[in-house]
Amino acid sequence: MSTENEGAAVPPAPSAPPVPVDAPAASAPQERPAPEGDAAPTTPLPPVPNGAPANSNGLQPYAADAAANGSQPYAAEAASNGAQPPAAQGSAPDASWPPPPPPTPPYADSGAAGDAGAGSGAGDGAGSGWGATYQQPAPKSGRGRGGLLAAVLIAALVAGGLGGGLGYTLAKNDDNSSSTTVSAADSGGDIKRDPGTVASVTAKALPSTVTIEAESSSGEGGTGTGFVFDTEGHIVTNNHVVADAVDGGKLTATFPNGKKYDAEVVGHAQGYDVAVIKLKNAPSDLKPLTLGNSDDVAVGDSTIAIGAPFGLSNTVTTGIISAKNRPVASSDGTGSNASYMSALQTDASINPGNSGGPLLDAQGNVIGINSAIQSSANGLGGTSQSGSIGLGFAIPINQAKYVAQQLIKTGKPVYAKIGASVSLEDTTDGAKITEQGASGSDAVEAGGPAAKAGLKPGDVITKLDDRVIDSGPTLIGEIWTHKPGDKVTITYERGGQSHTVELTLGSRTGDS
Repeated sequence: MSTENEGAAVPPAPSAPPVPVDAPAASAPQERPAPEGDAAPTTPLPPVPNGAPANSNGLQPYAADAAANGSQPYAAEAASNGAQPPAAQGSAPDASWPPPPPPTPPYADSGAAGDAGAGSGAGDGAGSGWGATYQQPAPKSGRGRGGLLAAVLIAALVAGGLGGGLGYTLAKNDDNSSSTTVSAADSGGDIKRDPGTVASVTAKALPSTVTIEAESSSGEGGTGTGFVFDTEGHIVTNNHVVADAVDGGKLTATFPNGKKYDAEVVGHAQGYDVAVIKLKNAPSDLKPLTLGNSDDVAVGDSTIAIGAPFGLSNTVTTGIISAKNRPVASSDGTGSNASYMSALQTDASINPGNSGGPLLDAQGNVIGINSAIQSSANGLGGTSQSGSIGLGFAIPINQAKYVAQQLIKTGKPVYAKIGASVSLEDTTDGAKITEQGASGSDAVEAGGPAAKAGLKPGDVITKLDDRVIDSGPTLIGEIWTHKPGDKVTITYERGGQSHTVELTLGSRTGDS
């Protein structure tokens, strides 16, 4: 499976919405004859105009709410012929009736003062565009739904006031009675959370994680994550997180409390995608995260991921272990050699910037290093960075621990090997030993483990111990879960016949 490493720069935030343009002043309301009898002018709700702007909870993420900028949500379009909507009868009008006309909604498309077009001249009347002034309707005889609506509203208000008054009176008369309502005590102290909860685990682990910013000598770089490995100031992360800062670049690590430290690369392993950096002037109170045992992880176990997705530092997400021993070949897209792992798969949300961060179990032990994601889309805001679809991959901590210790000790990675070149093409049949090695070398290293076990070019390796091998990358990932000197059992096919041999893995130092 080929995936993407996800440590990358943060896309820019969307721009703010435009400032509304003042609309032209509303024309004066027309005088209407006094109502006959006991009829009173009752204003029906005007229709919503066509082409109204999108609501603030629609698809536009930063669309301003009409009510927020002083506009009327039900502003009507005045008819070009001056006709007024009908009004229903009601009780006698109040002395202050009719109310003053509402202000014109300040939408930019309603026309600025002095502009030519509908609604811009004094003699044009009400205008016909969105945001035109609503005119007071003329009263009519006869009782319609407007009067009923007003009556219902008044009844509701009266009922509400009456209910409130009764409730207050009953409360006054029943102060000594018991109540079944239970309120939380406001002690002012900290809320205690049970051990093993996500909040409890996070509270202990978060202070030992850092947001890493790597910058090359040319100014290029990105953001990733790391975690405290020991009290000496060593931080473990991904190789692709710090790759830009390896040759004369700048590297910083920021803790959740805001303290920022300069750092330097101690060692990096491109094939494993593991790196170790060290804080300059490291504090004396560092608390390393506890390392778990990734071999004991089971599918379905709870997981907690900590990182800086899209630059959002100290973000916590949760999920489960979706699969184990998932063969993954990943690349950071720079044209460099790929990384291979037999990964822990999780559905905890992992995005660009989570790279190098810890994957924790329910007890807060590190079981993996978040490294890669499988994605099917182009990413946030149309950038090339893709987001999480629930398919994240982490380097098992048992492997990462060994690599980190080697990097701290010697500054160079040590890889296990069988001493044979295999095809990296996607297949389902197994890992085929090529006819020729890289740069014209022998496909089977003379005197190496594979040669001693009798393997030859053209042999197809189908199993390593009890792991099924379907391709070259899968074989490499499985070999690198072992240490040099480990004994493994190889099953291979030659001429239609299956064979099994045991060999002792050799070693290779460095990425070259």
